[in-house]
Amino acid sequence: MAHPSIDPAPVILGKNAADLIRGFASHHGSISATIMPSSTTSVAPMAWFLLVLAGLFEIGWAIGLKYTEGFTRLWPTVGTIAAMMISLGLLGVAMQSLPVGTSYAVWVGVGAVGTAILGIMLLGESASPGRLVSLGLIVGGIIGLKLSSGA
Repeated sequence: MAHPSIDPAPVILGKNAADLIRGFASHHGSISATIMPSSTTSVAPMAWFLLVLAGLFEIGWAIGLKYTEGFTRLWPTVGTIAAMMISLGLLGVAMQSLPVGTSYAVWVGVGAVGTAILGIMLLGESASPGRLVSLGLIVGGIIGLKLSSGA
């Protein structure tokens, strides 16, 4: 947990983005208190939601890298960089309430599984049984981390 007197959200996201997340969270009940560093309550579902959302943006930038063609195409590059920034910002906010190891593993797992699935669907990558079983094992690991977190 971050030091209670230091709020890293404005540093990570910029003041307006951090305020937007706090506003969204406070509008949906008392969950904003659980994603801020001064929280003494249990981990909120909101932190998990932000973590999974960060993983979805990771999928966006990973697939986006393919479409940038080495950062030579403007709009795919802009979209990819935006997805990177959003993904890392949301990960940082989620990490204020969740353990760093769990957060990072879930973020990478969501991104890896989603990217592999989109690679199969959009780019014609292999969907061999071994690959699909391996992706299933990653999903099992993500579920195991969530269940063992006590949240």
